[in-house]
Amino acid sequence: MLKTVAVIVQEPVALFEYGVIHEVFGLDRTDDGVPAFDLLICSPTPGVPLDSGSGASVIAPHPLSKALDADLVAIPGGRTDVDPPVEVLDTLREAARRGARLLSVCSGAFALAATGLLDGKRCTTHWRHGALLAERFPDVRVDTDVLFVDEYPVITSAGTAAGIDACLYVVREEHGPVVANAIARRMVVPPHRDGGQRQFVAAPVPKCSDDGFGAILAWMVENLDADIAVDDLARRAHMSSRTFARRFVDEVGTTPHRWLTEQRVAHARTLLESTDIGIEQVAAQVGFGSATLLRHHFTAAVGLSPSAYRRRFGCDVADAS
Repeated sequence: MLKTVAVIVQEPVALFEYGVIHEVFGLDRTDDGVPAFDLLICSPTPGVPLDSGSGASVIAPHPLSKALDADLVAIPGGRTDVDPPVEVLDTLREAARRGARLLSVCSGAFALAATGLLDGKRCTTHWRHGALLAERFPDVRVDTDVLFVDEYPVITSAGTAAGIDACLYVVREEHGPVVANAIARRMVVPPHRDGGQRQFVAAPVPKCSDDGFGAILAWMVENLDADIAVDDLARRAHMSSRTFARRFVDEVGTTPHRWLTEQRVAHARTLLESTDIGIEQVAAQVGFGSATLLRHHFTAAVGLSPSAYRRRFGCDVADAS
C-alpha cells in the first residue's frame, strides 16, 4: 500500500512539476477520507536552496538516502542535456531494487532513462523533448502520443499537467477510485484520463523555402471548407499534378491530402472548443462534408470522438449532434 512518497529535486527545480507531485501527495486531505501520505523532499544537497531559474528556490530537508525505502520515488522535470549526478541515479536504481515504484513528470523521464531502468521499455515525455530523449537513449522506446505510460515499476508522464493524471493513476492503483476521485475533486481536475489518450499538440503551418508553396498552404488554410483537389492546387501553383505532389512532399514533409486533413482536424478542434455549433456544421465548415467523415478522421488523429473532445475541452453546452 502506497504511504511514503519521496521527491528528488535538483537544480533547476521545475516548480510546476514539483508542485503537481506535492499537490497530490503532500497535502492533508484526511478529512475527505484520503489516507495521509508521508512526502519526503530529497536532494543530493539537503538544506541548500535549489534555484528554479525564476527567482524562487526550494530547500529539500532530506538526503537521498531517505528515498531508498519509499513506496514511490518521483522525479519532476529536469535538465535534458546532461545526466543527473551519479548518486541520484544510484538512488533510483536502489529504490527500484528494493521494490519502489518510480514516476517522472515531463522531462524527468531523462533521469529515469539514464538509470537504464527504461532500456527496452516504452516511455513518454513532453512532446517537445521526445526526439531528443530517443536520440540520447536509443534503447528506450519513446512514445509522445500518450499522457503517461506504466512500464512496471516505472511510470513516465508527458508534459506538465499530464503528471497529475499519472499521480492520480498511482493513487487509483494503490488505494482505489474513491480515494483518487476525492483528491481530483479537491484539485478540480478530471478524476481519470486514460494514459493512452493523446497529447493534444497543435501542428503549426510549416515554413517553406519556396514562397509559392507558403502561399499555397495559407490559401488552403483559409479555404478549408472548399472542395480542394490536388489538380486544383497544381494549377494554382502552375505545375503538373505529379510535380506538385512531389514538390509538396519535399517542402512540407507529407502529402497534400494528409496535410489538408491535419489542418481540417485542427480547425475542427478549435470550433469544438470555442463554439456550440452542431457536429454537422463543424464538418461542413472544415471541409469534411459529413459528421461521419469528421468523426472518422478526428478520432484517428486525436484519439477522441468530436463529441467526447467537446465535452472535455469545449464550451459548457449540450452537444447539438
